[in-house]
Amino acid sequence: MSDIKNDVAMKDVDSVVDETNSLVKEIEQSFILLGKAATNFDNRYISKVFRDLGPLRRKLNKDVLPIVIKNAYVDDPDSKKMLLEAIGTDDMDIDVDGESKDIELTPEIELYTHLLVQVYLLDHKEYQKLNVLNDGIIKLMKSYNRRSLDFIQSKIWFYICRTKELLGDFYSIRPELLSSLRTATLRHDTETTASIITLLLRNYLLVHDVTLASNLVEKTEFPENAGNALVARYYYYLAKINAIQLDYSTAHECVTVAIRKAPQTKLANGFIQSATKLSIIIELLMGDIPELKVFKKQAGNFEPYFYVTRAVKLGDLKVFGDVLNTYEKLFKNDDNFTLVARLRQNVIKTGIRIISLSYSKISLKDICIKLHLDSEELTEYIVSKSIRDGVIEATINHEKGFMQSKELLDVYSTKLPQTEFDQRIKFCLSLHNDSVKAMRYPSDSVDKVEAGKNLEKEDEIDLMMAIEEGDLDDFMD
Repeated sequence: MSDIKNDVAMKDVDSVVDETNSLVKEIEQSFILLGKAATNFDNRYISKVFRDLGPLRRKLNKDVLPIVIKNAYVDDPDSKKMLLEAIGTDDMDIDVDGESKDIELTPEIELYTHLLVQVYLLDHKEYQKLNVLNDGIIKLMKSYNRRSLDFIQSKIWFYICRTKELLGDFYSIRPELLSSLRTATLRHDTETTASIITLLLRNYLLVHDVTLASNLVEKTEFPENAGNALVARYYYYLAKINAIQLDYSTAHECVTVAIRKAPQTKLANGFIQSATKLSIIIELLMGDIPELKVFKKQAGNFEPYFYVTRAVKLGDLKVFGDVLNTYEKLFKNDDNFTLVARLRQNVIKTGIRIISLSYSKISLKDICIKLHLDSEELTEYIVSKSIRDGVIEATINHEKGFMQSKELLDVYSTKLPQTEFDQRIKFCLSLHNDSVKAMRYPSDSVDKVEAGKNLEKEDEIDLMMAIEEGDLDDFMD
């Protein structure tokens, strides 16, 4: 019986060893692709490495990384010691397989190794160790100037900022981010520039520094050739900034672009849900009511936003107050509570619009009771403002204290159709411009080669015609 148990234990050990060796070989294969990317200046190899990073991240363990680090850092004992201490492993405890070979340590491989250690520490919630390691990584990135590091540095900066965010330290990283943004812009590192801009915007918005975020947008130019994920994130933050600054039409355009540009994968579901929630609030602030299918087709907790939409549609201030009190914590977690609280004015306007359509003449006291307002003086002010803003067509008799609704006008005699048509035209033009940018055209060298071939064919045809006509003077030297 004991022999059987020993055999089972030996098989388990062998399977663990085989799994470790296969993971080490998989990481070393990524190192080969990084070497090709540096040699051929082709970012497609780095893109493939990052596509495999997700599955690899879930399989990383404390046995694999030390072997990779020991094979890579043969001639750099200081860096090897720092990385091993971050993982919590001693150099003497590492048993390296005889088949593994020493790796030529290039800047791409070195930064990618640091990225793997970052991801490992982040997944195991070793935030303090990761924070110490990040200081060394920032110094390491400053020492290199290679275009092939663009994608890797952008990913590393994301995890550095994520670490600071989890530790609640939002201010200490700003000088380093701004310095790296200047450097990346001067070097034309597209991906790093786009990543740092989005990280700075997120940092400012998390602590509600909207003015700094707005200044950053005005004084920087977001790279046009950045990846779709970064573009979607950038437009999401733009939508948030414009919504806070009361520019709802621009905010709605930005959040629509963010949803359209977001990757259509399971990993992007959280982002799409957040962008959709922001889009619902912006539509309500613009005076529009989102369609019911918006709430049905999305997975996630959209129930509070549905109830808010219903309260705005009914124009019932009491229902809106109950919803706001019930789901206040959830709105704050989504960082949308300030925008949702602004909808109180829209609820009042909707209620006044419904009353104006239902009654040709109604006293201000009755309006105050129906809308649950504090006083008749406040009701008179709100009705006057609604008339001035064009929400309703009515007049107020201040002496007798009632509101007189005017006869309904034809909607086509107002500016509403023109406004709707203008919004659709802008959306179509934006879609057309994005489609044109996404199209691929042959490079100039290909055009020149094809043009040369066409000229040779034309010369041959002209020569044949000259031979047939017996006129070769034009082709003689």
